[in-house]
Amino acid sequence: MLRNTRLLLLGIFLLVALGLVIWVIDALQRLYWQLSYSSPLLASFLVFVLVLLIVAVVGSLIYSFSRFGRSPQRSQPIQLPEVKAEAAEENLKAVQQQVNQIADEIAREALLERSRQIAAELERGELRVVIFGTGSAGKTSLINALLGRIVGKVEATMGSTEEGRTYRLGLRGVGRDILITDTPGILEAGVAGRLREKLARQLAVEADLLLFVVDNDLRRSELEPCLDLARIGKRSLLIFNKADLYEDRDREAILARLRERLKGLIPPSDILTAIASPQPVRLPDGSFLQPEPEVTTLLKRMAAVLRSEGEDLIADNILLQSQRLGDETRQLLDQQRQRQAEQIVDRFQWISAGVIAVTPLPGLDLLGTAAVNAQMVIEIGRLYDCDLDRDRGRDLALSLARTLTSLGLIKGATQIVAAALQTNVATAILGRAIQGVSAAYLTRIAGRSFIEYFRQNQSWGDGGITEVVQQQFQLNRRDEFIRSFIQDALVRVVEPLAAKLEGRLLPPGDRSR
Repeated sequence: MLRNTRLLLLGIFLLVALGLVIWVIDALQRLYWQLSYSSPLLASFLVFVLVLLIVAVVGSLIYSFSRFGRSPQRSQPIQLPEVKAEAAEENLKAVQQQVNQIADEIAREALLERSRQIAAELERGELRVVIFGTGSAGKTSLINALLGRIVGKVEATMGSTEEGRTYRLGLRGVGRDILITDTPGILEAGVAGRLREKLARQLAVEADLLLFVVDNDLRRSELEPCLDLARIGKRSLLIFNKADLYEDRDREAILARLRERLKGLIPPSDILTAIASPQPVRLPDGSFLQPEPEVTTLLKRMAAVLRSEGEDLIADNILLQSQRLGDETRQLLDQQRQRQAEQIVDRFQWISAGVIAVTPLPGLDLLGTAAVNAQMVIEIGRLYDCDLDRDRGRDLALSLARTLTSLGLIKGATQIVAAALQTNVATAILGRAIQGVSAAYLTRIAGRSFIEYFRQNQSWGDGGITEVVQQQFQLNRRDEFIRSFIQDALVRVVEPLAAKLEGRLLPPGDRSR
């Protein structure tokens, strides 16, 4: 159709041009004869200049007409917004420094590889569009309609797309190639379905632009991932597919509910209808007519968004990926530090128990183990890149000891330990055992409180030191923990203490045996 129109216009243009040429030749000839009587040289010069001007105008018209209807040449991709690109680069450098601190070699290499991939994204030339939704919403049919050809299986059953499939799409006026990815359906049953959904969500998070496809109002199970992706700032278009299955009134009611549910997250202009695979229409003669897909509105909106926001979408996405990688790295690093810090606490709690059991005090006082706890604080701080001197460590240890005393937790710890030990320890060493094990128990509470202090960047939080200490006391008084703790205490404190006292009571001859 377009070709026939162009041929018709070309014919009209040639006829008009021929008429103009004849008229111009005649006009020039008459002008020359009139001027040649007074000045033949001037007449020749003027005619020559006019001919040059006419040739230039005609050439320009021919060139412009030859360009009519052609697709514009792709412009060179412009640079990503400088501020966002610099922020992503700085964030990646910080992440890579943190990754190098992770002890798990497999996790470390995986994170480093992802950081390299994100760094490479800064140089990439494509826009990534991802189609996301349930398996029955018609995602693959929508891609087929967008590309104008069949590129994947189109089935009504869920699970026809088991992994992300990517195709190349070109839109006029968009200065970059577009990679469009079909994802596995979400909300599928079984272990395999959950794994496919995890992949789909990961692909959705990595998209520059997300097309969330539904075939009705959003169910609660669909609304949750849609809201999650919108909340993290993922640019999205919501596509109400299969709109031809509904009457006009019902279709408008569904659109109204979708706009209301996503108010403030997805603008109404980005909630669109589509008919990717229209239902056949029965003709009077009994045959069926297959209508063309209706995705023009979607294509126009996609093109408008990618033209106006494309560079920002890429930059925002790269920045988002680097931030998410940073969050994951910090989480792994925090878990590693917690494990190592708990090993330090475990070591020092039994050192405290030994100090008190060997040199019992008239009344249990955590200040007596302040030197031990000060060293514990210094070692925990070093794990969290906080270099504390001995004076600062001692001050923190004494501050927490006073908090334990003021809250009455020393007495509470002693009662818990005494009740647990009475049925397991001989009366002769019960007093010392209670003091030693209570010291270990309180050192554990102190150590775990300090872990929270360093995890929060050397801050006790809004509730202060009192709230942190009380929380740790409650966590460490649970029955299952007390049973395990007392079993360790019997081996580490009570049995060595009993052996030592028994050695002192034996006569010299018996001790040598």
